[in-house]
Amino acid sequence: MRTLCSSTLIGEFFVIGFAGLVAMKDDSLATSTVWWVCGVAMAFSVLLCGMVTRPGGVQLGWALQVGLILSGFFVPTMFFLGAVFAGLWWASVHYGRRIDEVKARWAAAQASAGPDAA
Repeated sequence: MRTLCSSTLIGEFFVIGFAGLVAMKDDSLATSTVWWVCGVAMAFSVLLCGMVTRPGGVQLGWALQVGLILSGFFVPTMFFLGAVFAGLWWASVHYGRRIDEVKARWAAAQASAGPDAA
């Protein structure tokens, strides 16, 4: 699960940065505010890569997805991109857990078969 979720979060890191560039063109938004918010969100996405398998990590990831969708009020394209990344987040969590379960069953089968089974 960690690999899939981390890949999604790193993709979001770049999307948040590019959304910041687009948001800078809006005269009603202060450049410093845009970069402060984007910088925090980008740092959060990178830090979340290491926290995704810890308790609450997936829920924090969902909070980031909601934030991405809500950023569409400032950069309308983010409604679409936020929804896409929310879908990717769901798939990463869902299929990542399934892959982890299969790996655990395979490792248990290998361990019970003994050292000569390899």
